[in-house]
Formats: sequence, structure tokens, C-alpha cells
Amino acid sequence: MDTTAPRPAGPVGTDEAEFMEAARAGDGGRFALLTERFRRELMLHCYRMLASYDDAQDLTQETFLRAWAKRETFQGRASLRSWLYRIATNACLDFLEKRRDREPIPTDLQGAGGTGTEVVYLQPWPDSQPDDPHTQAVARETIELAFIVAVQHLPARQRAVLIHRDVLGWPARKTADALDLTLASANSALQRARATMRQHLPDGRLDWSARSGHGLSDQERRLVSAYVRGLETFDLDGLTALLREDLRFAMPPQPGVWVGRAATVQAWVDSGFGREDLGGLRCRATTANSQPAVAVYHRRPGAATYEALSMDVLRVEGGLVAEVLTFDSEVFARFGLPSRL
Repeated sequence: MDTTAPRPAGPVGTDEAEFMEAARAGDGGRFALLTERFRRELMLHCYRMLASYDDAQDLTQETFLRAWAKRETFQGRASLRSWLYRIATNACLDFLEKRRDREPIPTDLQGAGGTGTEVVYLQPWPDSQPDDPHTQAVARETIELAFIVAVQHLPARQRAVLIHRDVLGWPARKTADALDLTLASANSALQRARATMRQHLPDGRLDWSARSGHGLSDQERRLVSAYVRGLETFDLDGLTALLREDLRFAMPPQPGVWVGRAATVQAWVDSGFGREDLGGLRCRATTANSQPAVAVYHRRPGAATYEALSMDVLRVEGGLVAEVLTFDSEVFARFGLPSRL
């Protein structure tokens, strides 16, 4: 779990004292310096709530605007970090209340394992650098796309309770207070949320806080190398051999989910994969949501450069690809990837 739990009550810390001084003075520059260091972790918190990178950016900015507007109400009884998290959570809850259309779309996923819903507004999260201290504190399961999608099936307040308790590690009383719930209501919401999560996570993934840290396993790296080789050489048989029989494939925000290896491979063939007039493909391996990812570039026949095409984010189970989520090339910039090779 993340190491972002609120500190016990006690003397006001240095950050909190400086913040209160800046608030009293109306010093926007010092306010920004004191709060900016929390931007990435607050954005990750909003991302877990919303599953959209773009919305998480907007709501993080909204959090800072609200914090500035409410700066004089901060009394230092909780840490500055906890206060900002509370504001961020409530900003996300307000957003979800207004955006009722942001519900998972039911689909026919027979044989997929888990439930028949998709999240068309899902966007990938660009992993930070290995030396980012917050990166080291993130449990891998709580950023993987399977977890993010499962969270979207929870009612908004249950979602907030589960993230505060099981991801951030907040105690029950603090969570209840932050969400204006009774302790009994918060505990009940947590139990219902955990039960729902277990219904929506892939089979065998009942614990979402077991291992920490980023970085791919050797097995995942070998699989990615083979996947890249299959794409670049249009080796359909080689690619097929890397896929589980119960593979799931989707292309958010386009609706629709392909279930099964055969159906997915046929969809790739129907889209022109391997056709002589397609041109060429080049790939770059990366990671997204702590998962293997492959950025794909396309060169049209006769062209001199490869243009950004799409990004495949892979979920690996048992040494094979269990899920492929393909995102538009608009995500490349967030990952620091060039638009052309």
C-alpha cells in the first residue's frame, strides 16, 4: 500500500506551520511551493478514482484551487498531505456526481472470466522514473489496469472508502471523517466494495496489495521482446503463440471487446495486419500502469519515417498475454515518446 496515511495527532509539523503562515499572508508563491510536491501522488489518487489520465490532471488542478480557496481553514490538526487528499477525494466525488454517464458499459464477454463490462474512458498511466520516491511506495496491484477497471464498478463513495483504506492505508475513523460518514457506514462500505472488487478482478487476483515496486520480471521482458518481434515481422503465428486462449482485447475509447485468442487474431487480420500494402511497423517497449507496454509506429509504403500509431498495454498471466488494451497514439506524449521514428 502507499505510504500516504495521515500522521497521528501531535505538534504541528514544519510543513504545516509554513503552510498556515503562507495562508495567513496570502502568499501564493509559498503556497505553490509547499503543495506542488504532492501533485503526482494526488494525480495518481484522482486517476484511481476516475480511470482517466486527462480527468485526473483536471481534478488535481481543481484540488489546488480548492485548497487555496480553503487555505485559512487549515489548522494543522492533520498533515498537509492528508488535508490535500481529503480535498482531492471530494473534488472527484463531485465530478462523479455530475458525470453520471461515466459508468462502465455492459458488454457480452462470455468466456472472458469476470464480468461483462468495459470502461471506454479508460486511459493508461505513464510510469514515473525509478528514482521517484513515490514510485517506490506504490503497490503494483493498485495501479494495474485490472485494478483501475474493477474500481470503476464501485459506487463513488464505496470507491473512495476502498482507496482510502486499502490503497492509502488510512485508518477507519480518519476515512469516515474525511468522507462525512459514520464509522459503521464506512466499514460497511468497505466490506461491500471488497466483495465487488473480487467479482470484477481477473481470476486469482484477490489481493491487490501483496507486492510493491515497479519493474518487469525477466519473463515479462522476454514476452515483450517476442511480441515486438512478432509485430515488426508480421509473424501472425508467432504472435498467436504468445496469447492465452481466453485473451481479452479492447481499444478504449472505442466500444467493443473481443474475447478469445481466435476472435482477437481474426480481428487483427480483418484490420489489415500482415497485408503487403500495410507498410512497416517498428516498436518501442515501455511500461504503463506497471505493466508491459509496446508503442507501435507505422511507416506507410514509400514513406521515410514511422509515425506513432498505437500503444498496446499487456496483462501477462502464466507466461502468456491474457489481455491487450490498445490506446490511440495521443498517449505517446505523456510517456515521453516521440511522434515519429
